[in-house]
Amino acid sequence: MSPEDAAKFKSSKQVYKPAIKKPRRLFTHEYAKEMKILINEVLDEREGKFDYTSYFDTEQFKHPVTEDEPDYEPRYKPAYYQWHSSKEK
Repeated sequence: MSPEDAAKFKSSKQVYKPAIKKPRRLFTHEYAKEMKILINEVLDEREGKFDYTSYFDTEQFKHPVTEDEPDYEPRYKPAYYQWHSSKEK
């Protein structure tokens, strides 16, 4: 590179796009999802509305290793309960 080209390069300002920063969370997505399920199940049990299979009842979700784990279908989806399957990501 010639000295003239180097001077042009140094004098021209490089425009950078701002970096995109993803917020860090203490809990993983899967942990947060399970905590929401647990809290809702505890509240349902306290209110006497717990008439469904618990997500944490592992006997109900047994499956062969050659198959994926059966999906858990929540009984309802309140507005504050953001349901995102790990398979969607």
